[in-house]
Amino acid sequence: MDDVVQPTKMFEEASEAPLVVEKQLRINQHIVAKIVRRLQALSPRAVVTAARGSSDNAATYAKYLIETKLGVLTSSAAPSVSSVYSAPAHLNDVVYLAISQSGRSPDILASVEAAKRAGAFTVGLVNTVDSPLAEKVDEVLPLHAGAERSVAATKSYIATCTAVAQLVSAWCIDTALINALDGLPVLLANSWRLDWNAAVAKLCAARDLYVIARGIGFGAAQEAALKLKETCALHAEAFSAAEVRHGPMALAQNGFPVLVMSQEDETRQGICELVEVLHRNRAEVLLAGYEDAHALNLPSAPAHPALQPVLFLQSFYRMAESLSRARGLNPDQPPHLNKITETI
Repeated sequence: MDDVVQPTKMFEEASEAPLVVEKQLRINQHIVAKIVRRLQALSPRAVVTAARGSSDNAATYAKYLIETKLGVLTSSAAPSVSSVYSAPAHLNDVVYLAISQSGRSPDILASVEAAKRAGAFTVGLVNTVDSPLAEKVDEVLPLHAGAERSVAATKSYIATCTAVAQLVSAWCIDTALINALDGLPVLLANSWRLDWNAAVAKLCAARDLYVIARGIGFGAAQEAALKLKETCALHAEAFSAAEVRHGPMALAQNGFPVLVMSQEDETRQGICELVEVLHRNRAEVLLAGYEDAHALNLPSAPAHPALQPVLFLQSFYRMAESLSRARGLNPDQPPHLNKITETI
């Protein structure tokens, strides 16, 4: 892809992800080890995540990684249960994972306070380490993403996923994933340079789009759909490769664009079958993760399956920034949005 003459903040910040992750993985080793000791001693019956926006998409990644690696039920909390309804919870022997770039959203803060009263062990993944959230949780896992001025979160999302992967791999002692994380900064740098520009031409005039993945990759689909709405004014919906076969498949025909991201794991066969169905329906398929003769193949590099969705997004962010500009928009200033959204 061609670099812009005057890079947007989104472009600059997304390009910093490799350095952010290298720093994060190095500095957080002792913090992760401390949290893992508490997790192993607790042997929690469940994990509950609390987040909004991009952070909630990272929570989806956490859900699949924790459940597939540790077999611990992981569920997303509805913050309004505590912040609006003030409903009591019963969270003894539960880990409450609060995720927030700013650490300032009132509903997330209220949910953490309620979780602590209910007996949960609270952990905060937060970029602003002197934030109210960091002060309230039992343990803080810093993201180390640095200042993020663009409204669209990029490097902070990547950093959240890698913090989750570092924590989970240490918790379950997954040597393969631990070793793969060591090489992640280089892979992120390589993914940033991959050319997804062909997708810009396909999507420049689009009005609607599906983003499809499955399993550990579903959070990346959610994040990509959010960014397309946010920065490109493109109505995009994320679906599991299984769920889209129900009602949503009725729209996926006759040139309807579908971005498919597929990590190389047990979900691959189902993705391949879905791509064949989409081809028969004459949908416009843009595919990352493997190659298909009937799709626009977007380049990707081999990696540990748990990290491939993170790498897809690093390439996607660069494409989305270009697509936003191609559609005459400013990705740094989406209409009606602020960098910090404080919901109650």
